[in-house]
Amino acid sequence: MRRDHRIFDADRHVIEPFDLWGRYLDPAFRAHAPVMAPDPGDGPAGETLADRIARLGPIGAVPLMPRPLWDGRPIWRPMPEATRRALAKGSWDRMGTLVDASSAGGQLAVMDRQGIDRAALVPTYASYLVSIDEMPPPVAHAFGRAYNRWLADLCSDGAGRLVSVGLIARHDPAAMVAELDRLLALGGRAVVMRPEPVGGRTLSHPDHDAFWARCAEAGVTVVLHGGTHVRLPTAGVDRFETRFGLHACSHPLEQMMALVSLVEGGVFARYPALRFAILEAGCTWLPHWLWRLDEVVWPHAEDTVRARVPEPPSSYIRRQCAIAFEPGEALLAETVGVIGAERLLFGSDFPHLDHAVDVVDDALALAGSLGADAMHAMLYDNAARLFGAA
Repeated sequence: MRRDHRIFDADRHVIEPFDLWGRYLDPAFRAHAPVMAPDPGDGPAGETLADRIARLGPIGAVPLMPRPLWDGRPIWRPMPEATRRALAKGSWDRMGTLVDASSAGGQLAVMDRQGIDRAALVPTYASYLVSIDEMPPPVAHAFGRAYNRWLADLCSDGAGRLVSVGLIARHDPAAMVAELDRLLALGGRAVVMRPEPVGGRTLSHPDHDAFWARCAEAGVTVVLHGGTHVRLPTAGVDRFETRFGLHACSHPLEQMMALVSLVEGGVFARYPALRFAILEAGCTWLPHWLWRLDEVVWPHAEDTVRARVPEPPSSYIRRQCAIAFEPGEALLAETVGVIGAERLLFGSDFPHLDHAVDVVDDALALAGSLGADAMHAMLYDNAARLFGAA
């Protein structure tokens, strides 16, 4: 299919093969390597298929996927069996693309079919693995190092079209600068992290200052990317159990609070060279959030906050952040008018189940309403500049 626009996918996931941990983990930590294990389900021992369908409905007929375990514990927050089987159905339906996402050759083949020129690769399982609050810090940081080495090798086979977005655990802030320097030595120029607090520390906690300073100095783009069922204090877990409720809250609300943390804690103001990419949360909430921060909250902020935030909050976010749009969002054209096409990124979320396989076509269909110049910026130029691949 002929494309009128180059496309840079700013949010493309890898599916990590679990043998990477035995190959890439430092030897001292290989005993902690995560494994895939059968999910026994939640029914009574010896439950028949008919009994399971009677208990869960038709979804009970879907075989469960193996579940990833670390030291014998699931890397995800517990979820109901019906949810696990629904996710398994989506995985079985897309098994071919999940396999493609685990190698450079597979990624490039799908990118060619979709008409995508370049892509920034972000983690799937590894992002959950380094976001377990109770994990010992040395183990969490070892997982980040192993993942970064594996991803660097994968991207080296990507014909210059795959951009590595590294992963650094936040369990020990004192170790984060050294981990970032290791990532830089591998050629990485971007790092992904969760918006939630880790170890009780928000993004603006003073213990992170040295890390933010090093990111700014080295020109590293910080990617904020959330996810449902993570074993952190995520928005919604105190009141919802269903994936419906948790998924609705986790991505956008955590990104909104991450921006408040970075503004309120003075991170943006202290490190004006820092650049952030906000992924997989949509974008049309941002104009309202900028208005609320500027007009409702900031004028009445405490003196201590105003000292850290001398400019209106929106000025920092407009200067230092880019955000991924969803092609089907209501009021997208109006949002482009408010925050500017130069602040928006395209992300496919490939191969994850909560985004359509034809999301590229949906994005290209916006050209008629947004115009060629805006589409060039949103589909390629902004991401290429942000990830140092212009």
